[in-house]
Amino acid sequence: MGQGDIAQAADRLRDAGCEPGETAWLDSGKAADLFFDADPIKARAALIGVGQGIDVIVQAVAVRQKTLLIADMDSTMITVECIDELADYAGIKPQIAEITERAMRGELDFAGALDERVALLKGLPDEAIDRCRAERVVIMPGAKALVRTMKARGARALLVSGGFTRFTGPVAQEIGFDAAVANVLDIADGALLGTVSRPIVDAARKREELEKAIAGGVDRTLTMAVGDGANDIPMIEGAGLGVAYHAKPKTREAAAAEIMHGDLSVLLYAQGIASAHWIAD
Repeated sequence: MGQGDIAQAADRLRDAGCEPGETAWLDSGKAADLFFDADPIKARAALIGVGQGIDVIVQAVAVRQKTLLIADMDSTMITVECIDELADYAGIKPQIAEITERAMRGELDFAGALDERVALLKGLPDEAIDRCRAERVVIMPGAKALVRTMKARGARALLVSGGFTRFTGPVAQEIGFDAAVANVLDIADGALLGTVSRPIVDAARKREELEKAIAGGVDRTLTMAVGDGANDIPMIEGAGLGVAYHAKPKTREAAAAEIMHGDLSVLLYAQGIASAHWIAD
């Protein structure tokens, strides 16, 4: 990103009736603040597609630094969908991945799709879960810096996943989350039973976890929710800043902000935090 991109953004804001003001680099050539005094919805619409490979997040300065991060795991805090990778150990990844994709796009009922996929894994040895986690799970770039930097500034971080506790526990610990909520796979005699314990963690449960935090004293305007799938939409809509991360179309439509080009460290820039002040990965 260069000075020309900032100038283009300023011109777009001006043309939309959002008079631009001061500009300040957070990291030269990487991230900048462009201040304005107008309707953020109108400003965001004006800035869609500005420059090349640039993520734009529009929000009020007064509430930009968040005190709660609530985040999805699969394809958000990690680079893979765990159930798809687990299915590879059963030799049925294409079959399950197709269901996952449709569920994340909001084309299928989440609970039904989860039950259908887990049923196909019946009989898979329990040890395949640990192998899958060790061999396939990769932390998303920027995830550790995001969580650790926010926590160092007094924020709380909660991982909420429609995936499984056997993955979320270690992932949450490695990244630095305060707590994790996920589904429990039923296992007996060293093998998956093909079922998930109830109640399941679905879209409603994700939103519920956000609301519980707010009821506990967190200001809604100071909350940030990030995810990629349709089951993340309720929590994204309920947060002070709801972020679609390299997300499905329905999720992008529902979010007040989106990251399409950068990694999760964009959400530190969004809070006005330059890289010199990040807690390193």
